[in-house]
Amino acid sequence: MTQRTVLLETTDQALTLFGAYDGNVRRAEELFGVQIINRGGALVIEGDDESAARAAQAFEYLKSVLAHGGAVDEQTVDYAMNMTLDGKASELAVLDDDTICLTSKGKPIKAKTVGQKRYVDLIAHNTIVVGVGPAGTGKTFLAVAQAVAALRRKEAERIILTRPAIEAGENLGYLPGDLQSKIDPYLRPLYDALYEMLGMDTVSKHMERGVIEIAPLAYMRGRTLDNSFIILDEAQNTTPEQMKMFLTRLGFHSKAVVTGDITQTDLPRGKKSGLVDALGVLDGIEDVAIHHFTDRDVVRHRLVQRIIQAYEKRDRQKK
Repeated sequence: MTQRTVLLETTDQALTLFGAYDGNVRRAEELFGVQIINRGGALVIEGDDESAARAAQAFEYLKSVLAHGGAVDEQTVDYAMNMTLDGKASELAVLDDDTICLTSKGKPIKAKTVGQKRYVDLIAHNTIVVGVGPAGTGKTFLAVAQAVAALRRKEAERIILTRPAIEAGENLGYLPGDLQSKIDPYLRPLYDALYEMLGMDTVSKHMERGVIEIAPLAYMRGRTLDNSFIILDEAQNTTPEQMKMFLTRLGFHSKAVVTGDITQTDLPRGKKSGLVDALGVLDGIEDVAIHHFTDRDVVRHRLVQRIIQAYEKRDRQKK
């Protein structure tokens, strides 16, 4: 039996690390097979040598998150503990700093998982990046954050966000309003991300001046996009022809990010996804990077991660 101690510097830090109703402590005891008690302003962890050491590493990392102004929420706790349990605590060090940008309320936006950090770094160092993975992994949100950061640093003169309006046939016709009003519901997630980072008034002003453009993919045809940060969202719903059209819009001093989830394609049965096609076509091309997220990168409610795992298990059994 070994004891490891994690010093608690303030009462607020102790309350946060323990979690609501000591939920974080109970979670650590369950995962690592240890016993944790609060003794004189310190977490005392008892268990076999390896388990106690790894549990201590997890709480030390969570302390560092707090020290850097981060939030210790349910997802952060689960991720830190699972990474440490897998012997990957050293990889967590890359997440301590490197704020991508600040929201309109001054909140820092950072990568929350090692997979997200790799994705962010790839966007910074490549002209085209393809991010593929399940829902909730931050594919689009982090790409928008990088776009906003590039705009603020004057590395891009405008941000262009697009996604395929796959139901742009009869279903749109039943919606009220003009074409833009009919299309806006499909683009709403992109608006939401921008509103969080820039605020509604700033986004509206940028859109009026053409600094920010949000449009369906069909509007990209025939254009050359210079000095722009371009994001194609929900790319699994493009056809190979649409994907080629989008990728060839890239102009000088521009950057493009393509995001999608190949398990959630809404194309007609038998129609090949342009995203799946592009993964093969673009592989190995210089200055093009492809990043695959996993369920470990999900930053929504922990139930989302379990649902994704359940579907993946079902798909493996079918194969």
